[in-house]
Amino acid sequence: MKLTSKNFNAFICTLILSSAFLSSPHTHASPTPPAGPAVMQPDKGEFRVSVNGQPVGTETFEINSKGNRWLAQGTAEVKPADGPTSKIISHLTLEGDGTPVSYDWSTEGAKKASAEIQFQNSIATVNLHLEGRKPFTQQFTFSSPMVAILDNNLYYQYAILARLYDRTKKSSQTFSVLVPQEMTPGSVTIESLADPTDTTMGELKVQTSDLEVDLYVDAKGRLMRLVAPASNAEVLRK
Repeated sequence: MKLTSKNFNAFICTLILSSAFLSSPHTHASPTPPAGPAVMQPDKGEFRVSVNGQPVGTETFEINSKGNRWLAQGTAEVKPADGPTSKIISHLTLEGDGTPVSYDWSTEGAKKASAEIQFQNSIATVNLHLEGRKPFTQQFTFSSPMVAILDNNLYYQYAILARLYDRTKKSSQTFSVLVPQEMTPGSVTIESLADPTDTTMGELKVQTSDLEVDLYVDAKGRLMRLVAPASNAEVLRK
């Protein structure tokens, strides 16, 4: 896995989520389950990110209702040991069942970049802005409007992914995914590893053929911890 994106600095994403994480990096993503009932719930907090036990970043986030939709927003500061600090800011608007409506992100640091994405039916239209270059537009077509956003260094989006998983089915479930900063679509599979006798914490395994990430959620469905065993990276709620 590369330690940087070809367009701008990305650090933690290469340890936990990058284009290699997605099993189908093509314009047409894998099938997803049909949209279900409302799954979104309010949440607010801060994550601390570490690699090999050393702190490398923080993220503050908030998820709340906005009219008949939901707004999820996060600000991450990435502090690699061998490079300058960078900041990523994002806003994700969703329907109550988790279907994305729009998404925007921007980076501040050694290199600046930003993008706005509009979702209509099963099509995502991305308008990308890179410092010193002309704006670039690209469309991605998915098999369903239900697409999970899993962007670089923004872990509140895993909290949303955990809510998309239907625990009543207790089975492996596959979701289409878009990594906006990498301009990469694909899919992830989620499986519950929760102990049925433990009502205080649940574990979800998110994986492809290339990588595995473990999510730990509390009894209220809030993401409390994320672990990428292969890279010894951990995200903890403060």
